[in-house]
Amino acid sequence: MTSSHTIKARKTLDKIQPYSPGKPIWEVQKELGLDRVIKLASNENPLGPSPKAVAAIQNGLAELNRYPDADASALKKAIANKFQVTPQQVITTNGADELITLISEAFLEAGDEVIVPSPSFSEYDFGAHIMGATVVPVKFKEGFEYDVDALLAAVTEKTKIIYICTPNNPTGTYIPKSDLDTLVEAIDNVLVVIDAAYDHFADAADYTNGVEYINAGQSVVTLETFSKIYGIAGVRVGFGIAPESIIQSILKVKEPFNVNTLAQIAATAAIEDTEHVQTSQETNKAGREQLYKAFKDLGLTYVESMANFVLVQLGEDGEELYKQLMANGVIVRHGKIWDLPDYIRVSVGTTEENQFFIDVLKGLLVKQA
Repeated sequence: MTSSHTIKARKTLDKIQPYSPGKPIWEVQKELGLDRVIKLASNENPLGPSPKAVAAIQNGLAELNRYPDADASALKKAIANKFQVTPQQVITTNGADELITLISEAFLEAGDEVIVPSPSFSEYDFGAHIMGATVVPVKFKEGFEYDVDALLAAVTEKTKIIYICTPNNPTGTYIPKSDLDTLVEAIDNVLVVIDAAYDHFADAADYTNGVEYINAGQSVVTLETFSKIYGIAGVRVGFGIAPESIIQSILKVKEPFNVNTLAQIAATAAIEDTEHVQTSQETNKAGREQLYKAFKDLGLTYVESMANFVLVQLGEDGEELYKQLMANGVIVRHGKIWDLPDYIRVSVGTTEENQFFIDVLKGLLVKQA
């Protein structure tokens, strides 16, 4: 019998690091013996799921003996109506993460290059590496602002995809429409993927999620998710909008029934829940200001955010403070995974959650002084 140790995995796996999600509340409670733990690590909606989504799930439980609609036709129609596109320009996926992988499988071959802003969402690298493509990181300018000139300078004859996360995870910064216009118009035969997972939180006048480029026939894909503003991260549903020809290529590598029945009905209801969206936006905006004020009072440098999280610099003791925050019941995201070891990323919570975090952080900094 052949030993499993002699079976060699693909060489490209040497470049892949498994995604490391934020620790769940129950795990931290169990590990540290804490009664109260708040999670401000995964950019979830602190107000909970869309009530319309919850009701839709409850009403759909009796049909779970049936396979999901493989085309997700009702959901695609709802998305198309919301974004003023056709259903044929929409693809639904098991979270936006799956769509990144599908785009990679549809368009990348070994030796191709993928341009990725740095630091940004790690799944772009993952998608490229599984196909044997090369990741070309392009650093942001000072203040984590997009450097369009550097992005264009990185383009070669091997470039196949450019990822633009706007607002960007983990920095919260965005690319102004004028800069995105310049980028999209300057390149040919390169797919521009605009990850707009956090676009509901962006309130800058010159922000765009990129759908207008798609309507103009440009080679652009816009990624969206129901995990953030709609608060249904637990059922995993995302979607993409693109020219129909690009969608057709991606569909060739998509598994059937990739979006489950409960996810489809929840998302179809959530996208119409304008009250929940508006309340979530208002809560997030107030929460960002609450965190900004606290960071200013504490003398900490932070990045103004267009998303539902804030990147804040704690200094050379960043990792130790991150651990101490967790020991005191506050889960945040340490910046080491983005080569930002002196930073933490803090998701915006409720007013009470934000204040609990602020009080704990202030106490730790006082002890440190």
